Amino acid sequence: MAKVPVHLRVNGVARSGSAEPRVTAGDFLRNELHLTGTHLGCEHGVCGACTIHVDGAAVRSCLLFGVQLEGCDVRTVEGLADGDALNVIQQAFMKAHALQCGFCTPGMLMTVAAFLEENSDPTEEEVREAISSNLCRCTGYVTIVEAVLQAAAEIRSNGQKPIESVPSS
Repeated sequence: MAKVPVHLRVNGVARSGSAEPRVTAGDFLRNELHLTGTHLGCEHGVCGACTIHVDGAAVRSCLLFGVQLEGCDVRTVEGLADGDALNVIQQAFMKAHALQCGFCTPGMLMTVAAFLEENSDPTEEEVREAISSNLCRCTGYVTIVEAVLQAAAEIRSNGQKPIESVPSS
């Protein structure tokens, strides 16, 4: 099958590659653009491990084809940190020990980032509802919920944004 050129912005940087029309967006990011932070789990859109942001919306990269990213603005988990400086959500996950094996963590972080963009003062129940679409087999969600609430408090107290703007290149 012939590959199709794909031009997009990833984490604020213009990128291009090529993909066969049948290749998922997650596989395109991992194999063509070498952004391996996005993890592919169930490949049915159920587990949430492959969550990325496309044009500002959290989506499952296993349910999109790479060619559908043409012209899109994509953010992956690699785009949360600023070099070695972790994003406020990543810091909270680290402090709360909200990760075990780490497989679900990238998708969980991307889901939480989109959620906190919309609601920076969530209740525990709202956090649990927001992350219910991401499966974690290691933590039992208690520390993840704590981390999200910590990140939300930090965002409110410092006026930070869950996702800092990525400079255009």
